[in-house]
Amino acid sequence: MDLVIRDAEVVDGTGGPSYRADVGIQGGRITTVLREGAAAGCLRPLARRVLDAEGLALSPGFIDMHAHSDLALLRDPDHSAKAAQGVTLEVIGQDGLSYAPVDDRTLAEVRSTITGWNGPGDDIDFGWRSVGEYLDRLDHGFDGEGIAVNAAYLIPQGTVRMLAVGWDDRPATARELERMRRLVADGMREGAVGMSSGLTYTPGMYAQDAELTELCRVVAEYGGYYCPHHRSYGAGALAAYEEMVALTREAGCPLHLAHATMNFGVNEGRAPELLALLDDALAAGADISLDTYPYTPGCTTLVAMLPSWASEGGPEAILTRLKDEDTAERVRHHMEVTGADGCHGVPIEWDTIEISGVTDPALASYVGSTVRQSADRLGESSWTTARRLLLDDRLGPTILQHVGHEENVRAIMRHRVHTGGSDGILRGDKPHARAYGTFPQYLGKYVRELGVLSLEECVAHLTGRPAARLRLPDRGLVREGYRADLVLFDPATVAAGSTFEEPRRLPTGIPYVLIDGRFVIEDGRRTDVLAGRAVRRTPR
Repeated sequence: MDLVIRDAEVVDGTGGPSYRADVGIQGGRITTVLREGAAAGCLRPLARRVLDAEGLALSPGFIDMHAHSDLALLRDPDHSAKAAQGVTLEVIGQDGLSYAPVDDRTLAEVRSTITGWNGPGDDIDFGWRSVGEYLDRLDHGFDGEGIAVNAAYLIPQGTVRMLAVGWDDRPATARELERMRRLVADGMREGAVGMSSGLTYTPGMYAQDAELTELCRVVAEYGGYYCPHHRSYGAGALAAYEEMVALTREAGCPLHLAHATMNFGVNEGRAPELLALLDDALAAGADISLDTYPYTPGCTTLVAMLPSWASEGGPEAILTRLKDEDTAERVRHHMEVTGADGCHGVPIEWDTIEISGVTDPALASYVGSTVRQSADRLGESSWTTARRLLLDDRLGPTILQHVGHEENVRAIMRHRVHTGGSDGILRGDKPHARAYGTFPQYLGKYVRELGVLSLEECVAHLTGRPAARLRLPDRGLVREGYRADLVLFDPATVAAGSTFEEPRRLPTGIPYVLIDGRFVIEDGRRTDVLAGRAVRRTPR
């Protein structure tokens, strides 16, 4: 064999008890799992290389069910932000906004819209237009070798609406809806695993339920799932969850709830209500899963906080409205008094909005401070500061939003359909710590330190369960015949290195990560291996 990992404590991704075993790898797949004592008298497997795993746990590679590495995978061959965490597969195309399918017009618009997530993309050759071409580009990666980790893609419903409808806040016509159905069908045939929405982001939020239901029917026909960032995580959170459950039940489409949190003061302590809603739906036959990150603050763009009416027409229309004094005052009143839909129906609290990144280096002094702190320093109102930032940085600022509740985080991660997702935005001077720390944070803080989950449960949440949602028949378990996407970590020391003060510090206690049997992390260091590829939907 190519490699034998000897005397590992195997946590196999099923949730069952761990066991000691030798694991053999040949040609990128697991060929042997020889449990200790299971074959007394048999020769131990031999290989060209033997790795002594004494004291280490061996698990399947972690699957990040909510990633924003759409351009990072093409920009950074190292990509240690994820590889060093033990992530071997990321699901991208999230929140209804990404870079395929597009035409020339919508590519320019989406690049501007999510500059805060992925940067402007001036360093990227956008030679693709379709989903299939984008996946081919990921396969090619760097000089034809590949990318740092594997990637699966969700068709972004907001981008699809840009193509077919534009930025108008109105129902789609029958002709436009049919075009969207074709675009989604094309993307599914080309290998997407499902469809995402950002229903607090324009223009995806302008879609009515009937339109979303029709698109979900198409997704279901091809064996995919729907992953909505739904219409409210604040004042209307429970109603928004109910809406998604009902919509997908009508469409006959599996549902995966993105970053399923209960945030803002109105939802403190209300996670049990969400979980009861999900349990009732599951008992009635619904196919539901969810992902969360193990932190309380959220992360998005500052422009996302605006009311939807202020975003109609796209990025240039937003900037025009912000420049007009009377319109800007209407925006302020909506955000600070009424509660904008962009801020989940809750009046914005500027002392919870921390600037985490800007596009223009001249504005770097705002990073690391809340909008209110910067405003106080400048002797002006918080809205004046926020408005100037949006204009001067051309909608580029990213933010941390400190509105979460620890008891909700812990309750939701215990649920039987829970999976892990970083929601990690990698851009900015001070990104969210979750981008570099989500998976070791689960293993270190919530398993070892707090005991919220057992080690076996947690690994299943991060491996076997998401692989099942993605319908991957040969990933997510330590099992003979499966791909050798594997992580070796020390349960006694694994921990997130990233903090909110130093968010790009790499984790500790994860010395080895393999993709297709090749070491991408070896002795705690990133190798030059580019074993990642696009993981396409498995046909029914």
